[in-house]
Amino acid sequence: MKYSDDKRIVMTLDAGGTTFVFSAVQANREIVEPITLPSQPNNLELCLSTIIEGFEKVKSELKAEPSAISFAFPGPADYPNGIIGDLPNLPAFRGGVALGPMLNEKFGVPVFINNDGNLFVYGEAIAGLLPHVNGLLEKSGSHKRFNSLFGITLGTGCGAGIVIDGELFVGDNSNGGEIWLTRNKLNGKINVEDGASIRAVQRVYAEESGVNDPSLSPKDIYEIATGKKEGNKNAAVEAFRRMAEVVGEAVSNAITLIDALVVIGGGVAGANALFMPFMVEEMNGYYERNDGSKFHRLVQNVYNLEDEKSMAEFLKSNSVEITIPGTVKKMVYEPDKKTGVGMSKLGTSRAVSIGAYAFALNAMDNKK
Repeated sequence: MKYSDDKRIVMTLDAGGTTFVFSAVQANREIVEPITLPSQPNNLELCLSTIIEGFEKVKSELKAEPSAISFAFPGPADYPNGIIGDLPNLPAFRGGVALGPMLNEKFGVPVFINNDGNLFVYGEAIAGLLPHVNGLLEKSGSHKRFNSLFGITLGTGCGAGIVIDGELFVGDNSNGGEIWLTRNKLNGKINVEDGASIRAVQRVYAEESGVNDPSLSPKDIYEIATGKKEGNKNAAVEAFRRMAEVVGEAVSNAITLIDALVVIGGGVAGANALFMPFMVEEMNGYYERNDGSKFHRLVQNVYNLEDEKSMAEFLKSNSVEITIPGTVKKMVYEPDKKTGVGMSKLGTSRAVSIGAYAFALNAMDNKK
């Protein structure tokens, strides 16, 4: 909550392949009603004019001048210099487009761009799941606290971000957290995104049910799985189970290296009640040795923070008091290694906005 009392205003944007959502943040809170405009993905001139229009509309709602513009935009990109590369979801961007410098010229304030996965997890680390969980741990009397967060977004694509000890990890090539390029557990020839996205859920349902209906959204398939809508229930459940297995393996690989709490966002995240148990089961799985014996996939035990019973176990402290050898002094020892997987506490777009806000202020403050 570093900037919870800061009076500076930052205009933000969450840029998707079909829509742009504009907002403004002050003191870690959105201060205008978000404005949504079509992205115009195939026409660069229209797309750029839409971005300017969105920020102009937000600025007209503000009671004070903004200190910066900061927003999420798809990559590949040279984020530090504000140059956008060739984008799959926004094909109008080709050959390098100096979007940041253009907005700096137009609005006369510093401009900061990063990807949505990074800014999503930064927002959740500042004002979402991370402080929420640490607050519950404190209330429960546990000595455990989390300082790092890994976030994954499941929607049109599969994005991710990393916060370590309160700082956003960007990487030397602005490529930190590119989990979509990790290998798909169920098919080693394809990447994770093709098993962990809207199209993956739709594809598996079509394969398992024999019904190829492109109009069926993941929400429709979730409602079929939960009996709220007519359709092949077994195929719907299998579509989310497979996605959960792919995501569980990919996130396990990430937290093997990062050792962090995990937050999930994105459009498909609304079906978490269905896929989360499968995902956590995958993460709590086993490897086999050559002799057939098994050992845990992860050092940490993984808990489903959306399940009441699992959350209670997560919050339970098994700490013991031990004596320092050769002295009468005592100290607390927590033998259990734990992590948890939970849903966004802010909502994906709001988390991105708050993350963008903090990213801009942190960059400006460090520059000073």
